[in-house]
Amino acid sequence: MMEKMIALQQKRRSKKGGFTLVELIVVLVILAILAALLIPALTGYIDKAKQKRIVAETRQCVMAAQTLYDEAYGKNSSATEENVKTDELKKLAEVKGDISGLAIDGTSHKVSALTYTSGSDKCVYDGSTYEVNPKSGK
Repeated sequence: MMEKMIALQQKRRSKKGGFTLVELIVVLVILAILAALLIPALTGYIDKAKQKRIVAETRQCVMAAQTLYDEAYGKNSSATEENVKTDELKKLAEVKGDISGLAIDGTSHKVSALTYTSGSDKCVYDGSTYEVNPKSGK
C-alpha cells in the first residue's frame, strides 16, 4: 500500500506542470475587464491635463505681454497695448497658438484681458481668472 502511494507521488512529480488553455483565457478576460474599467478614468485625466496646459500657456502669454508692455513703458511713458506686437509676444512666451484680445489697463498698467487659442482649445484671461473654452454668450 505504501509503495503504491510513493509511486503515485513520484508519478505526479514527474508530470510537467503548466497552465491549461482555459486558465490562460480566464486570466486574459479578467485583464480585459480591468482595462475596460480603467480607460474611462484615464480619459478624464487626459482632458484635465489639456485644460491645465492651455491655462499654463495663457499665463505665459500674460506674463510675456506684461513684460513687453513694461519695457515699452520704460522707454516711453505713453505706451499702449499697440506697443506689444503679437509676434514678439508669441516668441517671448514660447507658444504656437493664436493670441488676441490683448487689453492693458491704463491706470494700473497691468494686462486686463487676453485670449489664447491653441487648436480647438481657447482660454480667456479677464484680469484675474482664466476660463478654458468659455461658453458663448458671456
